[in-house]
Amino acid sequence: MITEFIVCILAGLGAGLGTGFAGMSAAAVISPMLITFLGMEPYQAIGIALASDVLASAISAYEYGKHKNLDIRNGLVMMGTVLVFTFIASYLSSFVSGNAMGGFSTVMTMLLGIKFIVKPVMTTKETMMAVDKKTRVIQSILCGTVIGLICGFVGAGGGMMMLLILTSVLGYELKTAVGTSVFIMTFTALTGAASHFYLGGMPDVKILLMCMLSTLFFARVAAVFANKASAKTLNRALGIVLTVLGAVIILVKLVQ
Repeated sequence: MITEFIVCILAGLGAGLGTGFAGMSAAAVISPMLITFLGMEPYQAIGIALASDVLASAISAYEYGKHKNLDIRNGLVMMGTVLVFTFIASYLSSFVSGNAMGGFSTVMTMLLGIKFIVKPVMTTKETMMAVDKKTRVIQSILCGTVIGLICGFVGAGGGMMMLLILTSVLGYELKTAVGTSVFIMTFTALTGAASHFYLGGMPDVKILLMCMLSTLFFARVAAVFANKASAKTLNRALGIVLTVLGAVIILVKLVQ
C-alpha cells in the first residue's frame, strides 16, 4: 500500500508538471512508472494514465483559458483532424511490423526541453494574432494531419508534437500554445481512456484514483505558475521540466 502510494504520487508529480507546463501527455510518465515499479499490465497502465490526463488537462485548459491563453476555435479544428488521422494511421500501422520508433516520445521530450532552454519562444500575442484567420484554419488542418499520422503510427508523442508545431510552425505565443495543447489533450485523452476501459475492463480503482488526484493537483499548481510567469521564466521552467522528465523516463525504461 505504501509503495503504491509513493509510486502514484511521484508519477502524478511528473505527469502533472508536464501537463500543466507543457501539455505533455500523462501517459509518458505514469505508464512506465506503474509498469516498472508496480508490475502493472501495460494496457491497464496506459488506461490509468489517460484517465489521469483527462482531469489534469481539463483543469490546465481552464486555467489557461481564464487568463485568455487559449485558442478554442483553431484548437477544435486541429483536434478534429488529429483524431481522424490518428484513427487512420492506427489502422494502417496494424499492417506494419516493428517498433523502431518506440522511444520517439521520450527522446522528443528531452530535445524539446533543451530547445526551450537554448532557444526560447518569445513570440508575442500581437504577432500571433496578426495571421489571417483562414490561413490559420488551413495551417491547423495540415498540422493536425501530421500530428495524427505520427501519433497513430508511433502511438505516443501527441502533446509534445502539438506544442512543437504550435510554437515553431504556427507561430503561437508560448502560453497560448500550451493552453491550446492541453485543451486538445483533454478530449483525445478522454477518447483513449474510454476505449481502454471498454476493451480492457476497469483497472485497480485505488491506484486509478491516487494517480488521477495527484496528477490533477500538480497540473493545477503548474498551470497557475505558468500563467503568472514571464515568457523568459516560463521558457526556462518548461525546458528544465521537460529535460528532467525525459531523462527520468529513459532511466525508468532502462530499469524495465
